[in-house]
Amino acid sequence: MTTREMPAQRRALDAAAADAASAAAEFDDACRWFAAERARGWVEPLAAEVWVFDLELSRVLMVRHRHRGWVPPGGAVEPGETPREGAARELREETGLAVRLLARPAAATVRCYLPGLPPTLGVSYVALVDAAVPLAPEHGQPAAWLPLDRPWASCFPADRARMRAHAAHLAAAR
Repeated sequence: MTTREMPAQRRALDAAAADAASAAAEFDDACRWFAAERARGWVEPLAAEVWVFDLELSRVLMVRHRHRGWVPPGGAVEPGETPREGAARELREETGLAVRLLARPAAATVRCYLPGLPPTLGVSYVALVDAAVPLAPEHGQPAAWLPLDRPWASCFPADRARMRAHAAHLAAAR
């Protein structure tokens, strides 16, 4: 099926393209890649995550995924859902947090989340949260505040530097 045949999916893909274009950083030539995939009739999957920083911008909330290590709360965007809606839903499901996402996404990237799966567009949103707020992580997937100045085990090792840069950008804007 093409995106012209599915209005709800067209809405999600339009939102993904707009959010990727407005992101503070773009990696992997994500916008051009997504436009080319969309032109070929690509419909899904989309991925969304949330970089949740503490109010001091020194820590980020991560969840421990059984295969990928420490990663931001996030996952696949459900059919008809925009990436922003999917990011907020995944954040609630994985941490219990229902918070406002900042207007401008932090990043857009192209990733393969599991071996054998096709690459997808990933949009990273941002939230600022008091680290004292209680968390309610999913069973089997602990959540923790990790310091941005120390490494952690993840299948996406470049993410920490990207998050640090974005935290510095947010701090400079204060």
